[in-house]
Amino acid sequence: MNFPTIPHESNVVSINVGGRIFQTTKQTLTLAGTDSLLSQLVVTESTRFVDRDPDLFSVLLYILRTGNLPARSRAFDVRDLIDESRYYGIESFLIDSLSNSSQFEPFDLRRSRILQLNGRDSPSAISPTLIGGGLHVAHGSKITSFDWSLRQKSTVLTNFSAVDSLLEISPGVLAAGATDFPGLQIIDIENGGFVRTTLNWEKVARSSSTVQAIGSSPEFLFASFESSRRNSNSIMVYDLSSLLPVSEIDHCEIYGADIDSAIPSTKLRWIQSCNLLMVSGSHTSPSGVNGHIRFWDVRSRNMVWEIKETQDCFSDVTVSDNLSAVFKVGVTSGEVSYADLRSLGTKDPWVCLGEEKKRSLNERRGVGCKIESYGNHVFCSSKGSGIELWSEVITGLLGNASRDVPEERVFRKNSFGKLADSGENKITGLAFGGNRMFVTRKDQQSVEVWQSPSRGISI
Repeated sequence: MNFPTIPHESNVVSINVGGRIFQTTKQTLTLAGTDSLLSQLVVTESTRFVDRDPDLFSVLLYILRTGNLPARSRAFDVRDLIDESRYYGIESFLIDSLSNSSQFEPFDLRRSRILQLNGRDSPSAISPTLIGGGLHVAHGSKITSFDWSLRQKSTVLTNFSAVDSLLEISPGVLAAGATDFPGLQIIDIENGGFVRTTLNWEKVARSSSTVQAIGSSPEFLFASFESSRRNSNSIMVYDLSSLLPVSEIDHCEIYGADIDSAIPSTKLRWIQSCNLLMVSGSHTSPSGVNGHIRFWDVRSRNMVWEIKETQDCFSDVTVSDNLSAVFKVGVTSGEVSYADLRSLGTKDPWVCLGEEKKRSLNERRGVGCKIESYGNHVFCSSKGSGIELWSEVITGLLGNASRDVPEERVFRKNSFGKLADSGENKITGLAFGGNRMFVTRKDQQSVEVWQSPSRGISI
């Protein structure tokens, strides 16, 4: 084999770390930034010596080269890697590698840690951080934040008796709301929980309206409001940068016995591929559970589609950009169904993925079940205390994205997450960030962290 010769003025840099020689290029080291120790080593002519741990350095050099964690990183404690990355001035690279969603292994998730919360309140809402795989947890009137290494960073006291909706809209800044306290508060966690501003339903007469759900897109912040008399509801659209109101959509007023118009939207999800906002809400009455799933073009303020739920209405619903489908878990059956985004114009777009059996309306096996999508997968809290993982099985025919009429798709189910120490405590929340899944359970004052042991590092 013929190897290229190294010129006299070589681009290769040799570094002696703790007695072990590492070789890399000047370009790799300069990626670390001008303020890092590694970029300073580039200008040194002789072999550089650094009195640090060579094994930890090999992990950090791999991250600098590829942007990913090596498989061998699971042998190290995250605190050691944090200290080393700070010494070399490349902590941001370690954070990015942990928050890389490509490191997420859904078929090999294990509970890696339990984040304990102070006080007696169970989590009511959770929001992963936008960067780094950290987490914000609302429990009672408090919000506790964990950084990317899952160390408890802060706990702030809010004006709410209980926070029901929570979303990080920029690093360290949260949007928070409650169903029994007026206004959407913008809270600066980095500044001791300082309330920057309070957003309300635009009309003064409805300034006491409460928040039912929060969502966001790269440009907008969305808030679902319900009037204090519970006879009207609407979704306000705000500019995400200025927080100024842009428009109002999905405005509903109760007229006579039209109970459907009284249902506020309790979940907001942005569909990036379609530039549409999915809103959903349901209502329980003596005759059963009814609900709606609507798709809004925010810019034109037009509703593009609507699915009215009467038979086996959803307990929860989500949308997957990657899978181009809406998923629900039925409140009656407890089974997962999907609707292809390309077939929403049909009368009944739902295809059941579970056991499609006729059940009594009083059975309601899916009450309280949660469903969320992440990447190419859908996660649903099952009828017990475990989790169902649904993944699409791609065939040659189904892989043809150019077809106009979607054929029935094939999904496979895997079950996990039912642990002996969790008992029968039902899952109340699912959230995802980076290579982590966060799980909350009823009556538990903690948050479970799930990771792949083949990808994640010990925490």
